Amino acid sequence: MEESSVILLDLWVSIYATRARIALAEKGIKYQAQEEDFVYKQKSSLLLEMNPLHKTVPVLIHNGKPICESLNIVEYIDEVWNHKSPLLPADPYQRSQARFWADYIDKKVSSRNIWGNKGEEREKAKKEFIEALKILQGVLGDKTYFGGDSFGFVDIALLPFSIWFYTLENVANFSVEAETPQLVEWVKRCRERESVSSSLPDPKKVYDFILPMMHKMGLA
Repeated sequence: MEESSVILLDLWVSIYATRARIALAEKGIKYQAQEEDFVYKQKSSLLLEMNPLHKTVPVLIHNGKPICESLNIVEYIDEVWNHKSPLLPADPYQRSQARFWADYIDKKVSSRNIWGNKGEEREKAKKEFIEALKILQGVLGDKTYFGGDSFGFVDIALLPFSIWFYTLENVANFSVEAETPQLVEWVKRCRERESVSSSLPDPKKVYDFILPMMHKMGLA
């Protein structure tokens, strides 16, 4: 399969685009990245063409055809480039569990609910965030990765949120490590992987990016 026909419409600070970057790196897929800066600029014509419904990243364009929504993209990458590093378990039950917890992450773990609010709403969002992380820490348990010894789907679903930990800790005055130490150790293990270290931006860079926006919105 021609890897040169792979384009990723990306945004470096996006949790969801980061999922796609990690999955592509795990598979060793070469691709062309097109950075979208629709926070301060207009959305590109290619983005609007490829994702007319949601008009957001990530979008994987493979042989001219768009694949949207981050978890859907990760599954697509796993199915198309199935020759190495499977991201989803082969066992149907284990695969269903991986999808269940990835869906839980999408529904229950939110960084924006914290930095995008203030006062009581921020405190409520912080409590919900910590509660969700504690539940996920329990799911991880003593395993190396969520899939056991194999890095995979659930790891990719959750890991990009870690790039926002530094920002959320400073904004909402708490410590992720104090609340969920095993989860922070898991993040450190994952960052030892080349696919992860090359895909995750510096958390302090994320903070420097979002702080002026928060000031402008009256949230900081």
